[in-house]
Amino acid sequence: MRQNHFLSPTLRDVPSDAEVTSHQLMLRAGLIRQTASGLYSFLPLGMRALQKVENIVRQEMDEAGAQELLMPAIQPAELWQESGRWDAYGPELMRFNDRHSREFALGPTHEEVITTIVRDDVKSYKRLPMNLYQIQTKFRDERRPRFGVLRSREFLMKDAYSFDINQEGLDKSYEKMYEAYTNIFTRCGLDFRAVVADSGAIGGKDTHEFMVLSSIGEDTIAYSSESNYAANIEIAPVVTQYEKSDEVLLDLEKFDTPELKTIEELESSLSVSKEKLIKAVLFIVDEKPVLVLVRGDHEVNDVKIKHYYEAKKVELATAEQTIEFMKCEPGFIGPVEVSKTVDVIADFAVEVIVNGICGANEKDKHYKNVNPNRDFIVKQFLDLRFIKEGDPSPDGKGLIRFAEGIEVGHVFKLGTRYSEAMGANFLDENGKSKPMIMGCYGIGISRTVAAIIEQNHDEKGIVWPTSVAPFDLHLIAVNLKNVEQKELSENLYKQLKQEGYDVLFDDRAERPGVKFTDADLIGLPVRITVGKKATEGIVEVKIRKSDEVIEVHTDQLLSTLEDYIKRQG
Repeated sequence: MRQNHFLSPTLRDVPSDAEVTSHQLMLRAGLIRQTASGLYSFLPLGMRALQKVENIVRQEMDEAGAQELLMPAIQPAELWQESGRWDAYGPELMRFNDRHSREFALGPTHEEVITTIVRDDVKSYKRLPMNLYQIQTKFRDERRPRFGVLRSREFLMKDAYSFDINQEGLDKSYEKMYEAYTNIFTRCGLDFRAVVADSGAIGGKDTHEFMVLSSIGEDTIAYSSESNYAANIEIAPVVTQYEKSDEVLLDLEKFDTPELKTIEELESSLSVSKEKLIKAVLFIVDEKPVLVLVRGDHEVNDVKIKHYYEAKKVELATAEQTIEFMKCEPGFIGPVEVSKTVDVIADFAVEVIVNGICGANEKDKHYKNVNPNRDFIVKQFLDLRFIKEGDPSPDGKGLIRFAEGIEVGHVFKLGTRYSEAMGANFLDENGKSKPMIMGCYGIGISRTVAAIIEQNHDEKGIVWPTSVAPFDLHLIAVNLKNVEQKELSENLYKQLKQEGYDVLFDDRAERPGVKFTDADLIGLPVRITVGKKATEGIVEVKIRKSDEVIEVHTDQLLSTLEDYIKRQG
């Protein structure tokens, strides 16, 4: 590709609204341009990077036995109502009415559509297992789009769906996808971890997220200091064993705490350890009020609440709801003498608190010398808090450490969540109708490109891994007015293309400094510069990753490139 007519507008200055490196570099290197908040056009350079990732994804999916198809982005509301997700999915679902007032949504995912396709056309166990995938634009109305294409409202995604006759078959399909994802992200040159995760609005139980390690990651990974254990912080179980002190139980006493609403204010004013404080948080779980208790130095994990109740929706109670159910404003609520309409559940750490402090359900009042099971009744003691750094690893090996990660892939075991709701059944060998067992497997293609840049850049620009670089080589003619340089550049351009290389040929009438700066910014793996030694048949070869520069005679250029490619694996 000749750069003179190639749409690759580079920027010298960092855009003021670009917060993270990948967003900055994708704008500066001419990969993307913003159309509106959370909406981006991929320019030719960015499109080629997307296609390189897509090609890797297709190769590994096909190798795993999956079949590609393409489903509509627009989905009728009836399908989502049939699965029960029309109301449960939330405001991120982009909904609209057509000219006939029929309700539709722009698909954020395609469980409903694929389930109807297989339901209507696959009837026998002899046709299963089956795995179908697509690469398509998805839509989610993000409350706050940010970080460029890492959190946008329109994005490119690969989503796959497996259908099996039993759990054993699903386990095999899941393992194939897990292996395929491992191959995909390894080939993309990423440092990643597969972590145990929560399935969220998709549904299902067994699930892993593929997380690219990055300081700007929006998800926290809890991992063991001494093993391969890794889990999303939302799902990591706490296995800490708590011991109850043998101090004498004192009488319950209400006391004044004017304007002391937070744990920090109580700790400071009363000179008491957070471990003595009982934090009470009111949630609305599928319209039911639930008071959740944790120790003052811990944080409530709402995902664990959702799993305990097998709930569709868990939300923090509003101030109005808190007053309605607790007869008190937030900041002073507690578990003593709570209405029977409110469930009270508590973290294991609360059970061993002796002579603690909690809200008295009265403004500016708290109780001291509070003791569980004596002064209040708990429906169930559970693991309800977020794991912390320094906690024992759930696998019994080492202690928990934290790292940030960018989610680029997610694999789910859906089970019969959709097949039962939507009647996707098959006839087994005995002619008995049974629901298909489903799995779901997603990869954010555009997210993966951004994650690659987050992990592969320096102060000059992007440093593309060879497997996903938009072009293999950047050929630069320093001075096209020089006959020898122009002739050698043109000959090399033709020769390299004939050898199967993707070449970006900088044939622009720009100063050498501009060309070199742009080349470093774009970050193709190898730069070949035709300059003053063109008359001798000598060119300069620069390896972008190592900044290694060597002079090579054109007779040895192809063998030099081959050696470099071999070193890259």
